[in-house]
Amino acid sequence: MTQIRRLVIDVLKPHEPPTLEFAQQVSEADSVAGVNASVIELDREVQNVKFTIEGESVEYEAIEAIIENAGGSIHSVDQIACGEYIVEDAPTPQD
Repeated sequence: MTQIRRLVIDVLKPHEPPTLEFAQQVSEADSVAGVNASVIELDREVQNVKFTIEGESVEYEAIEAIIENAGGSIHSVDQIACGEYIVEDAPTPQD
Protein backbone atom coordinates (compact mmCIF):
# COMPACT_ATOMS: atom_id res chain seq x y z
CA MET A 1 0.00 0.00 0.00
CA THR A 2 1.31 3.52 -0.79
CA GLN A 3 2.23 5.95 1.95
CA ILE A 4 -0.08 8.70 3.15
CA ARG A 5 1.85 11.98 2.84
CA ARG A 6 -0.93 14.39 3.88
CA LEU A 7 -4.09 13.75 5.84
CA VAL A 8 -6.73 16.44 6.40
CA ILE A 9 -9.35 15.50 8.97
CA ASP A 10 -12.23 17.20 10.76
CA VAL A 11 -12.05 16.34 14.46
CA LEU A 12 -14.75 16.80 17.06
CA LYS A 13 -13.05 17.36 20.43
CA PRO A 14 -14.02 18.47 23.92
CA HIS A 15 -12.69 21.82 25.20
CA GLU A 16 -10.21 19.91 27.39
CA PRO A 17 -7.48 19.24 26.55
CA PRO A 18 -6.93 22.61 24.83
CA THR A 19 -6.32 22.62 21.07
CA LEU A 20 -2.61 23.40 21.59
CA GLU A 21 -2.08 20.32 23.76
CA PHE A 22 -4.27 18.20 21.48
CA ALA A 23 -2.21 19.18 18.41
CA GLN A 24 1.04 18.53 20.28
CA GLN A 25 -0.14 15.01 21.12
CA VAL A 26 -0.92 14.33 17.46
CA SER A 27 2.47 15.75 16.39
CA GLU A 28 4.28 13.30 18.68
CA ALA A 29 3.16 10.29 16.64
CA ASP A 30 6.18 8.57 15.07
CA SER A 31 4.81 8.92 11.53
CA VAL A 32 4.03 12.65 11.80
CA ALA A 33 6.46 15.35 10.59
CA GLY A 34 4.10 18.31 11.05
CA VAL A 35 0.59 19.29 12.17
CA ASN A 36 -1.59 22.31 11.52
CA ALA A 37 -4.73 22.70 13.67
CA SER A 38 -7.45 25.28 12.94
CA VAL A 39 -10.58 25.72 15.05
CA ILE A 40 -13.52 25.71 12.65
CA GLU A 41 -16.47 25.84 15.03
CA LEU A 42 -16.87 26.27 18.75
CA ASP A 43 -19.88 25.63 20.95
CA ARG A 44 -20.47 25.19 24.68
CA GLU A 45 -19.26 21.60 24.90
CA VAL A 46 -17.15 20.74 21.84
CA GLN A 47 -14.94 22.15 19.12
CA ASN A 48 -14.58 21.21 15.46
CA VAL A 49 -10.91 21.37 14.55
CA LYS A 50 -9.40 20.89 11.09
CA PHE A 51 -6.12 18.99 11.32
CA THR A 52 -3.66 18.92 8.43
CA ILE A 53 -1.08 16.23 9.14
CA GLU A 54 2.00 15.53 7.03
CA GLY A 55 4.77 12.96 7.14
CA GLU A 56 6.66 10.45 5.01
CA SER A 57 4.17 7.70 5.85
CA VAL A 58 1.36 8.91 8.13
CA GLU A 59 -0.26 6.05 10.05
CA TYR A 60 -4.00 6.77 10.10
CA GLU A 61 -4.73 4.20 12.82
CA ALA A 62 -2.11 5.73 15.14
CA ILE A 63 -3.55 9.23 14.60
CA GLU A 64 -7.07 7.95 15.23
CA ALA A 65 -5.96 6.26 18.48
CA ILE A 66 -4.27 9.44 19.76
CA ILE A 67 -7.38 11.50 18.99
CA GLU A 68 -9.72 9.00 20.66
CA ASN A 69 -7.46 8.69 23.73
CA ALA A 70 -7.63 12.48 24.11
CA GLY A 71 -11.45 12.36 24.04
CA GLY A 72 -11.97 13.34 20.40
CA SER A 73 -13.32 11.61 17.32
CA ILE A 74 -12.64 11.91 13.61
CA HIS A 75 -15.75 13.46 12.09
CA SER A 76 -14.57 13.17 8.47
CA VAL A 77 -11.53 12.61 6.29
CA ASP A 78 -11.47 15.65 4.00
CA GLN A 79 -8.28 15.13 1.99
CA ILE A 80 -5.61 12.48 1.51
CA ALA A 81 -2.38 12.77 -0.47
CA CYS A 82 -0.62 9.49 -1.23
CA GLY A 83 2.40 8.43 -3.24
CA GLU A 84 6.00 9.51 -3.63
CA TYR A 85 5.19 13.22 -3.21
CA ILE A 86 2.28 15.56 -2.50
CA VAL A 87 0.39 16.79 -5.56
CA GLU A 88 -1.12 20.22 -4.95
CA ASP A 89 -4.66 20.80 -6.22
CA ALA A 90 -4.78 22.48 -9.61
CA PRO A 91 -7.32 25.30 -10.03
CA THR A 92 -10.32 24.55 -12.21
CA PRO A 93 -13.07 26.82 -13.58
CA GLN A 94 -15.36 25.70 -10.72
CA ASP A 95 -12.93 27.20 -8.18
